[in-house]
Amino acid sequence: MPALVVASPVGSGEDLVRARRTPSTLSVVFLAIRLGFGGLRPDEPPRPLAAAVYKVSDLLGQDTREPTENPPTLATRPHLPKSTTRLVSAAAAAMPDYRLKRLSDSAASPAAKRARDPSVPAFPTYKDAPDLSPKIRFLCEILMSSAPDVDAALDDADVRVTSSDVEEVLRFSYAQPRAAIAFFRWAGHRHLQHQHSPYSWNLVVDLLGKNGLFEPMWDTVSSMGSQGLLSLATFASVFSSLAANPASSPLKAFVELPLYGMDRDTRALNSLLSALCRASRLDDARAAIPVARAEAGTRPDADSYAILLEGCEAAADPRVAREVFDEMVRVIGFDPTNVPAYDSFLTTLLSSGSSTALMEAMDYLATLQLKRCSPGQKFLRAALSAHLRARQLPGAVALWNDFVRRRGLIPDKELYSTMIMLQGTLGHAEVIVEYLDDMAFNGVFPDADTYNMVLQFLLKGRKFRAASAIFMEMVKNEFWPNEANCSLALQMFLDTRDWDTGIKLWSCMAANGLAPLEECGNLLVSKLKEERLPEACKYAEDMIDRGIKLSSSTLSKLKQCLVKVNKGHIHDHLLRKWKVR
Repeated sequence: MPALVVASPVGSGEDLVRARRTPSTLSVVFLAIRLGFGGLRPDEPPRPLAAAVYKVSDLLGQDTREPTENPPTLATRPHLPKSTTRLVSAAAAAMPDYRLKRLSDSAASPAAKRARDPSVPAFPTYKDAPDLSPKIRFLCEILMSSAPDVDAALDDADVRVTSSDVEEVLRFSYAQPRAAIAFFRWAGHRHLQHQHSPYSWNLVVDLLGKNGLFEPMWDTVSSMGSQGLLSLATFASVFSSLAANPASSPLKAFVELPLYGMDRDTRALNSLLSALCRASRLDDARAAIPVARAEAGTRPDADSYAILLEGCEAAADPRVAREVFDEMVRVIGFDPTNVPAYDSFLTTLLSSGSSTALMEAMDYLATLQLKRCSPGQKFLRAALSAHLRARQLPGAVALWNDFVRRRGLIPDKELYSTMIMLQGTLGHAEVIVEYLDDMAFNGVFPDADTYNMVLQFLLKGRKFRAASAIFMEMVKNEFWPNEANCSLALQMFLDTRDWDTGIKLWSCMAANGLAPLEECGNLLVSKLKEERLPEACKYAEDMIDRGIKLSSSTLSKLKQCLVKVNKGHIHDHLLRKWKVR
């Protein structure tokens, strides 16, 4: 499978590393968007560093600088390697991704923000990261304190900061954009000789954009341009922020990328498409492709269509998905490596709810196979679930054998669970244990839910020997039967006179407090009294000692059995203890 280019946090061409393509194109590309790729202002050229600081300071009411001359040219800026793959930020997972917020949100509590608009989650803060160092936590507390003079508060703290400290503080200060920018300026002036890391700059761009502060965001981008720090990573953040605002046009920003010395290549187009799809602007994303081709000669690649198809999947729009798929085949043909696109397309069809969805998806799958192409695990999961709903075991088994047995796909726990559910629902309890064996062979280990599902099907299918073995395996792996299985299993083990397994089940329940203790304890004593009277007495006394209610009916029946063998004194002993309890 071809590798993809992963952009480092600093957004530098020399810092690119290689990584394998992941199944989710849209999700992967948007990780890069979340990083904070600075943006362009479509209506004016880049401005110098001092101009950006001037504008941000004006926002803060702390301006002491004057604008300088125009910035130097960016013609000598190193370009990122050209590739048809997606850009991903190595630090993207740490970057928040939220919709446009009002300026007043910075002073509101997270609870107040959610109460005002539940669709907009609050930004994460240092309180969400318990492992932060004391220094970072202290600096974040200063920024959150709403101090009237942030510079003075930071000076009074008398704390030295590094570039790494600045990055960490900014990551948790999205909810205080003004204080965060003041800290950024203060750290550069007091400690870093205005030499911030490119990642810090990207964080500032992202922070401003996510708060809807577009004016200072563009000025920050201009400052980055004057220092040769702009990268595609910077612009993906701008695309993301603009896409989240329905009134903004990230497409216009893409068209004017050359103003900032950036190439309007396929990677930039894919970042734009990802931002639009993540903002539920699928129509705008589709419209961007012909505009990019007309304005810049930028041609979409396999990843471009994978992003669009994942957008169709998110929008649950099979009609548009068919149109995008047909266009993809016309433009780039069938590509065996474009698994994410086929995954999303077929999954969209399967989730449409149409009575013919499963048949249509299988027809498209046959077409792909003729072209030596195939979807991946996501499709298999959706297809098996669809077969389960339709109760079509032969089709599911054929798919499983094709993907797992023939192609060597390694199923995950969810896929195994679906097949176990399918086989068990259709009454094929005898084969479900084979899936547990396959799981262990492939290094996929069952959890309590999987074991309980298998145990339930074996019990209902009256496969008691296999059920007993599965129960013992569960206990050995420190998993316990659920309440329904405890009742069902104990009843069936005792009814079939599998006393040993029944007693082991009860001992497991008693030792671990598994419900329903009272019901199952009385059942055990009642069943044992006919053939194993000493053990019935033993467990009756154990119930009393544990404080588990032994019913008067059970005790009375036990008395009758004891009297018959001249052991009435044992009943008297139990009765005395029972009355005390």
